[in-house]
Amino acid sequence: MRVLVVGSGGREHALTWAIAKSPRCSSLYCAPGNGGITNIAECVDIKADDIDAIVAFAKEKKIDFVVIGPEGPLVMGLADQLTAAGITAFGPSAGAAMIEGSKARMKDLCAKYDIPTAQYACFKDFHAAKAYIDSHGAPIVVKADGLAGGKGVILCHTKSEAYAAINQMMIEKKFKNAGGKVVIEEFMEGEEASFFALLDGKIALPLASAQDHKAAFDGDKGPNTGGMGAYTPAPILNKKLTKEVMETIIEPTIIGMAKEGTPFKGVLYAGLMITENGPKLIEYNCRFGDPECQPLMMRLKSDALEILLAAAEGRLDSVEIEWHKDAALSIVMAARGYPGMFGKGSEITGIKAAEKIRGVTVFHAGTRVDGDRLIAIGGRVLNVTAIGCDIAEAQKNAYKAIRMINWKEGFYRTDIGWRAVKKTIQNTK
Repeated sequence: MRVLVVGSGGREHALTWAIAKSPRCSSLYCAPGNGGITNIAECVDIKADDIDAIVAFAKEKKIDFVVIGPEGPLVMGLADQLTAAGITAFGPSAGAAMIEGSKARMKDLCAKYDIPTAQYACFKDFHAAKAYIDSHGAPIVVKADGLAGGKGVILCHTKSEAYAAINQMMIEKKFKNAGGKVVIEEFMEGEEASFFALLDGKIALPLASAQDHKAAFDGDKGPNTGGMGAYTPAPILNKKLTKEVMETIIEPTIIGMAKEGTPFKGVLYAGLMITENGPKLIEYNCRFGDPECQPLMMRLKSDALEILLAAAEGRLDSVEIEWHKDAALSIVMAARGYPGMFGKGSEITGIKAAEKIRGVTVFHAGTRVDGDRLIAIGGRVLNVTAIGCDIAEAQKNAYKAIRMINWKEGFYRTDIGWRAVKKTIQNTK
């Protein structure tokens, strides 16, 4: 098969890496790709959100299957355009992708189909939003309704912080049009987890569990980011809890979306809060998480191309997904200043040495090859990913590898996986 992956991040590097191993993959392209993807696929200089150019390229190269990585092109209707052109695509329609494209619409779906989530209210008027905060107090969560690159959620510990958040979104337009409408939610206490399921419009097949680390700095301190590291499996999501998530959250969502005329095909990513009253939905994403996708692909034993194609073609009932028993953990190396202003153009070395460590793969995100030099061009730049017999060993291997990479302009958290490692230690006592 001739396959095209759309996107340029660590998620897309992991997907191309996994797809390239399939015996069914005869040609592999990535638009636009990055400095790491060039080693396994032909990178094409087309931006992920250039819908017309991607469709034209797919037609020209007689692409059989397109795997769409980022949420932006999905919300813009890339899957619809490819389907209309007779090209099979992995990813939801624009209508179904609005489950991520509009947090308000997602919350309304939850309310209509009794999906457990935080209490909420939506506002287009700044003064009405402020009055709601006045009446409900803090802590409280303020979210930009639209796509904001994973940075449009602000946990506010005081009313003043909440006022500042809605001011940034609605008045200062920090997230442009994404913040023209806000969702204000109750603060939920518990442990966060990432739950992924493949959907073919009718059937949902759960994938392995994972946990992300959103905060920029150690100890879960600092501003929210797109994710500073992740691991799989997540100890908190045992078989009993997984069954509960499927029955109370994922399956009602499948039914609800089909009834609304937007059946979902692709991967549905549920951000969960495991509360004392059971799992509740924080938000949905219409694509693989980044950086969760990286360790997930490391653990995937099944043919990645086969299972993604089965979801796109509506035949998940014929698929069984196998996983390696090993755990996997990924650490993000980011440019200093991220998620705020950061510099570009610095050189990175030492990746080959890091990958000589058994079970280590470095997935690229914000990189570009310049002659024989590897240059940092993004905020989140590398994903140092390792496997191990458990999370503790995967963590040890990943940090051993990351210390071999030379990049003075970068930084990373030193505690990725701390929750799972803590549980492992407690269980051995």
